[in-house]
Amino acid sequence: MDLPGAGDPDFVGLLRRKGVYPEGSAVNTAGAAAIPAQTQATTILAFKFSEGVLVAGDRRATAGNVVVYEHADKVLEIDGHSLMAIAGVPATAWEMARTLEHSFQFYRRSQLQEMSVDGKVRALSKLLRDNLGFVMQGVGVVVPIFATFDTEQKIARLYFYDAMGAQFEAADFAATGSGSPAVRSVLHYQNTWGAAPLRQLGRTDALVLALRALDTAAEMDTATGGIDRRGRSYPLVKIVSEAGIVTLTPEEIAEVHRQQVP
Repeated sequence: MDLPGAGDPDFVGLLRRKGVYPEGSAVNTAGAAAIPAQTQATTILAFKFSEGVLVAGDRRATAGNVVVYEHADKVLEIDGHSLMAIAGVPATAWEMARTLEHSFQFYRRSQLQEMSVDGKVRALSKLLRDNLGFVMQGVGVVVPIFATFDTEQKIARLYFYDAMGAQFEAADFAATGSGSPAVRSVLHYQNTWGAAPLRQLGRTDALVLALRALDTAAEMDTATGGIDRRGRSYPLVKIVSEAGIVTLTPEEIAEVHRQQVP
């Protein structure tokens, strides 16, 4: 006996047409249940400075107009010299990060050498392409930033992607997420007309710039979280350089913010 919808390759679409979605989900104009609001992570930025690459992200996760969490980790360590920052659906992004981490470890242990930077960059691109089916259905969208230090060429490398897996190497900075237009404006201004271009900034000046950029994004974009001193919620900031990865402590970030970010 043939069942209704048997052989339909679009399973999620079939569920939509049959109205089979969690109770209480919104209904669209066609009468089918709409996709429940997904948890989203925004905003992330990265730029090259005198030590390597600074990568930062606010801590807010939202679902529609609801603030879900104020301590989300959006800057993830993949190996000793690689960081992945996430904007989009955290569940999908964190799974991609775990897959990348395991892939890099397997390659290192089986080949007795590190995967090349090009190989790492393309591995993330493939994960994004494999996720394209969900993206086209409106679920699981991820738009990451990948920062690494090329230990062979002794240079910092920075890449950003679109949701379909296209990769682009950034010369100086990158930002994604709902607050990224404001962030890019701040970074472009500093790099072009500031007292010093991004690549000449020391660690403290680079941290100040990152905090100011995220503060600006929080003013312009409700989905971007600002500084919550009472809840001790500060942006997550990591630095990747030839020496490896350093995570700046909340105390260090709080002190710099108090002294230099009005």
